[in-house]
Amino acid sequence: MSAEGDAKKRLAARAALDYVVDGAVIGVGTGSTVNFFIEALLPCRQRVRAAVSSSNASTARLKAGGIEVLDLNDVADLGVYVDGADEATRSRHLIKGGGAALTREKIIAAAAARFVCIVDDSKVVDRLGAFPLPIEVIPMARSLVAKRLAAYGGQPVWRQGVVTDNGNDILDVHGLVIDDPVSLERDLNQVTGVVTVGLFAARPADILIVATAQGVQVLQ
Repeated sequence: MSAEGDAKKRLAARAALDYVVDGAVIGVGTGSTVNFFIEALLPCRQRVRAAVSSSNASTARLKAGGIEVLDLNDVADLGVYVDGADEATRSRHLIKGGGAALTREKIIAAAAARFVCIVDDSKVVDRLGAFPLPIEVIPMARSLVAKRLAAYGGQPVWRQGVVTDNGNDILDVHGLVIDDPVSLERDLNQVTGVVTVGLFAARPADILIVATAQGVQVLQ
């Protein structure tokens, strides 16, 4: 990533601090933009009581910065969840999972009252699908799921050497035409062996913060 790209990510990450509720437990996602959010959060860590994290990597960063990380099962209310995306539309539909944390990300997004997504403008597209759609699958079902996915017009590729924090495999589906992300998410979730689909459309972001060279745009 270029210095300009990093600057945009920092800008989006800092803008997300406006949505952190003092004294609350915050949900924290995974990825390079989220790492900038954690970096921005640490100097004001006293604002949050604790965090729920979507990955072991983010958990380690939060703990190293002095922020307690809780199990979601032990949290009664999760007000806000901050995470990035690999692609986003202006309707706030997303593709996520480039970092292989999509299942935990989707769980925390579902639990949160408000999902704030932070991206730079290179991630904003008119139609999802140029970024290969990640799908987490049970390892023994990988070939079966790949055969089923071919019926949707995509080319599934096993992300070899990658095991999710849940112990599963990732199939990246190339070449999908995603005109109706909500319906496609629903349909792919019914394929036996699929754990989670990297479409975040049935539950989109509530707020999309887009960093540009001219500043921050907020879509909600």
